[in-house]
Amino acid sequence: MSAEKSWPLYEVFIRSKQGLAHQHAGSLHAADPQMALENARDVYTRRGEGLSVWVVPSDAITASSPDDKGVMFDPADSKVYRHPTFYDVPDEVECL
Repeated sequence: MSAEKSWPLYEVFIRSKQGLAHQHAGSLHAADPQMALENARDVYTRRGEGLSVWVVPSDAITASSPDDKGVMFDPADSKVYRHPTFYDVPDEVECL
C-alpha cells in the first residue's frame, strides 16, 4: 500500500519572521504528528523563512463550504453597527 493511502494527511501552517499569523503553506502525508512536523520543516522552511510551524490532521479541520456563503455571512449584513457607513470622516483624517 502506498504512503498516500496509509498515512494521514496533515495541513501545514507556517509563521514567517515578518508576520504574526500562521499562513497555510500546504499539505503532506506522514505516519504521525512528529514526522509531519519534521517533514513540514524540511519541505516548507528550507530557506529559514519560518519562525514557527503547525501541523494539523486534515480530518480535524472543520470548514464552511462556499455554497453556504449566504447562510454563514449574510446575517452580518443586518448589523449596521459593524459597517462604518453611518458617519462622516472629517477631511483632516487620512484614510488608509
